[in-house]
Amino acid sequence: MGVSSGTDESEDQEEIQEAVHACSRLFGALLARGELFVGQLPSEEMVLTGSRGATRKYKIWMRHRYQSCCNRLGELLAHPSFQVKELALSTLMKFVQLEGEHPLEKPKWEGNYLFPHQLFMLVVGGLLSPEEDCSLLLSQFREYLEHDDIRYHTMQAASNTMARTTDGRPEVPLTFWNNAFMLLSSVSLPRQESTLSSFYVKHTELSDKWKVVHLKEHRKAFQQMWLHFLKHQLPLRVCKKVLVIMHDSILPHLAQPSLMIDFLTRAYDIGGAVSLLALNGLFILIHKHNLEYPDFYRKLYGLLDPSVFHVKYRARFFHLADLFLSSSHLPAYLVAAFTKRLARLALTAPPEALLMVLPFICNLLRRHPACRVLMHRPRGPELDADPYDPTEEDPAQSRALESSLWELQALQQHYHPEVSKAASAINQALSVPEVSIAPLLEVTAFEIFERDLKKKGPGSVPLEFIPARGLLGRREDLCAQHFTLS
Repeated sequence: MGVSSGTDESEDQEEIQEAVHACSRLFGALLARGELFVGQLPSEEMVLTGSRGATRKYKIWMRHRYQSCCNRLGELLAHPSFQVKELALSTLMKFVQLEGEHPLEKPKWEGNYLFPHQLFMLVVGGLLSPEEDCSLLLSQFREYLEHDDIRYHTMQAASNTMARTTDGRPEVPLTFWNNAFMLLSSVSLPRQESTLSSFYVKHTELSDKWKVVHLKEHRKAFQQMWLHFLKHQLPLRVCKKVLVIMHDSILPHLAQPSLMIDFLTRAYDIGGAVSLLALNGLFILIHKHNLEYPDFYRKLYGLLDPSVFHVKYRARFFHLADLFLSSSHLPAYLVAAFTKRLARLALTAPPEALLMVLPFICNLLRRHPACRVLMHRPRGPELDADPYDPTEEDPAQSRALESSLWELQALQQHYHPEVSKAASAINQALSVPEVSIAPLLEVTAFEIFERDLKKKGPGSVPLEFIPARGLLGRREDLCAQHFTLS
């Protein structure tokens, strides 16, 4: 029974594929020969009962069959078989190309740019399915996005599809957001306008009056697409994916990057790993687009907790924290608070994090000489009398400048020799050039372990000065006095 049903299914697939190939050849030829009705399509009933000519009736009837075929191909984009889905996509895109070259609507004026928007909306709507995971099909669609016209119309169609899918719907499935993110993140704009000449739909010549040939219009469509996506309450995992590519793949292509302020500040306020990821985008807006963000350093200070050494994005966070704390105009109390917070967290940090954090702290002291007072009080107060308040959220009220870096002195007794050596840097005058932390950001525990295994120790290590005699030692030893072997 199972074998026969499997055979039936494979036969069905073969029949569907053969039918799609036949429709592709038939309607491809009809489009190329101009044998489909052009203009506003009347209903079949009205035409067949009318007294118009046979040729017109035939063209209208065939146009209705072509429309039915396209609708069925759109449904096949959700077929269980990937081969069928792939064939349906390639056939629809072939029709998009042919319909673009032989439009089924009349131009409103001479030189009017025509594109089969309705047919293309069917394609994008199938790719942005709320029920089906279309990741494989979307990876196939990426090759079409290399064409400037397809990319431009994809951005417009994606905005419209998102609006239609989310409108009046209380809860949108995660599958839809995953599909939408994959499509949107596949759109990459060119850097220079001179490259906008690769068109999927062939034209005898490109007109400068068409929006599709201007990079400025592409940027507007790109911005509109992302704003439509980001205005919704996205699932956390999708939000993280967006933030990972925000600084590199989204902000540089926007017509107005400052419009991302709301999304980034919202993400930064969430806390945890999401806040770490939002830092990159905020950094670009603050430094390049003069964004004023109240309490930015207070919130950055709040992100420093023990988990920061264990998150996946640790390297990115410390790279950005290093950039944010590089200005010589920062007040001493602020830098001292960051230095002290990092030193306190270092007491429980793993060795791979310490090898990066300790040079980071020393770099802060190099940049801000006013904070070296922390280093010149190496012993500091008693542990229970340290004026620094680690529970204070406001760095200005933490009293870090009144404290000392006794934590670094404690770390000089660390079990790992490299950590102990790094912590001992405060015992000498700090060198003027900073130590680059870039090579240390990605160091892992495995790398440290491998490095330690490859170290060669001295040839022979004496374990005891006086050789042992007997299992319990010599007669006068304490062990031999109280224990005997029987």
